Amino acid sequence: MATTTLDAGVSQAPNSGKTFFGHPRGLATLFMTEMWERFSFYGMRALLVLYMTAATTDGGLGMKIAVATAVYSVYNAMVYLLALPGGWIADRFLGARKTVALGGVIIMIGHFLLAVPASFSFFAGLGFIALGSGLLKANISTMVGHLYDGPNDPRRDGGFTIFYMGINLGAFAAPLVIGTVGQSVNWHLGFALAGVGMALGLGQYLLGTRHLSAQSNEVSSPIPAAEKQAILRKAGLWLAAAAVFYGVVALTGHFTINWAIWPLSIAGIAIPVFVFARVKRDKDLDRAEQSKMSGYIWFFVAAAVFWMIYDQSGSTLNVFALDNTASTLFGFHFPSSWFQSLNPLYIMALAPVFAWLWVALARRGKNPSTTMKFAFGLLMIGASFLVMMLAMAAASGGVKVTPLWLAVVYLVQTVGELTLSPVGLSVTTKLAPAKYASQMMGVWFLAVTAGDCVAAIFQLALGDDVVGSTGYFAFQGVMAIVAGVGLAMYRRRVNALMGDVH
Repeated sequence: MATTTLDAGVSQAPNSGKTFFGHPRGLATLFMTEMWERFSFYGMRALLVLYMTAATTDGGLGMKIAVATAVYSVYNAMVYLLALPGGWIADRFLGARKTVALGGVIIMIGHFLLAVPASFSFFAGLGFIALGSGLLKANISTMVGHLYDGPNDPRRDGGFTIFYMGINLGAFAAPLVIGTVGQSVNWHLGFALAGVGMALGLGQYLLGTRHLSAQSNEVSSPIPAAEKQAILRKAGLWLAAAAVFYGVVALTGHFTINWAIWPLSIAGIAIPVFVFARVKRDKDLDRAEQSKMSGYIWFFVAAAVFWMIYDQSGSTLNVFALDNTASTLFGFHFPSSWFQSLNPLYIMALAPVFAWLWVALARRGKNPSTTMKFAFGLLMIGASFLVMMLAMAAASGGVKVTPLWLAVVYLVQTVGELTLSPVGLSVTTKLAPAKYASQMMGVWFLAVTAGDCVAAIFQLALGDDVVGSTGYFAFQGVMAIVAGVGLAMYRRRVNALMGDVH
C-alpha cells in the first residue's frame, strides 16, 4: 500500500536552475530516500513471517503460524499507529526535516538489530522499525508538498506521482533482492541488506537536504517549555510503569509473546474508537461537520475491513506461497518471497489506467460515487480471498498449485486497492472538519491499524488449525463481500450524511 499526504505550504526551496524531470531538485532527494526506505521495509516484510515460522534447525524462530501472522499484523498496525505521534513530534518539537532524519536512523538500527541472530534483538528491531517508520512516514510526503508554490502549483500533482513511483519501485525491487538473499543464503544477511538499503536512503537524504524547502525545517507549532516538560514527565512515568509491569511478568516466568500481542491489538482498536468519540462529542463542530463525520465513519469501518484482508499478503499469503505454491513457472525457479513484488508491479501498471478511467467517466457524468468505489473495493478484496479459498482447496493433500493462483489473487487485490485507497485519501481531506484538518490523515491511517489488529486477534483466537485454511479464507472473503453489498445498499444514506461532498 502506498499513500501520500498533501501540504499547502509555500515553497522556499533553493533554486539552482537544475531540475528533476522539470520539478524542484529536492524531489530527487525525497524520491530516493523514500525508494530506499520502502526497499528496506518491503524487503524485510517479505522475509518476516517466513523467518518466524522457519524451524530453528533452518535458522528461524520456529513459531506457530498463527502466532507469527499475529506478530506480523500487530507490527504492521503499529507502523501506522505511530504515524500519528510522528506528525505531532514534527509539528511541535523537531520540524519535518529533522524528524525524517531521526526516523531513518532508527529504522536503520532496527534492521541491523534483526540481523543479529537472537530473539531479543529481533523483537527489539521490530520495535525500532515501527517507531522509525512512524516518524518518517508521517512527514516525508508533507515535505514533497513544501517544494511547490502552494496547492495550485501545476507541477504539484505530477511531483506526487513521481514520488509515488519511487515508493513502488523500492517495494518492487526489495523482494527480488532481499527476499532472494534471505531465503537462499541467510535470513540475517537478508535483514542486514535491508539495513544497508535504509543507510543508502539516509545518506541520500542527508546529502540532499540543501535542496529541500526551508519550510520543512520549521517547527510549525512549537510547544512551550513548561508543556514539554509535563509531557516528557508523563511519558516517562508511563514507560516506567510498563517496564516495571513487564519486568515482573518476565521475572516470574509468565511472559509469552501473547503479553505483547493482546494489549497492542486491543489498543489498536480502542484508540480509533476513542478518537472518533472525542470528535463526535466536540461542541465546536456544527451540524454539517458532525454529519460529515458520521458519514466518514462508514468509510473508516469499510477501510478497516479492507486492510484486515489486504495486509495478509505478507503473512498468510506468504506462507501459502512457501508451503503450497510451486516455485517454478515456465521452467524458471524463484524464491517464494518474489510473490511480494506482484502488488507494486500491478500498481505501477494500473494506477495510470485508473487515473484516466475516473477522468473519462467524470466527463460522461458516469463517475461512481465515493460510496460505490469503496463498495467495489470491498467486493474485490472479498473476492480475492474466495479465490484463495479455491487455491487452498486445490492444494489439499500436499499438492503444489500453480503460481498463477497467487498472481490472480494479487491482481484482484490491487484493483480493489486502487478503487479504495486513493479515494479514501481524497474523501478524508474533503470530509475533515476545519478544526481537525491537519489530523484527519493520521486518522485515516488508523483504519490500517484497526484492521490489522482485528486480524491479529482472529489469528491468535483461531490458532494453527484454522489460520490459512479454506474456511479461514472463505469466512473473511464472505464477510468483506457482505460489507461491500451493505455499503452499496445504504449508499443513499451515506451520501446524505456527506452533505455537499460527492
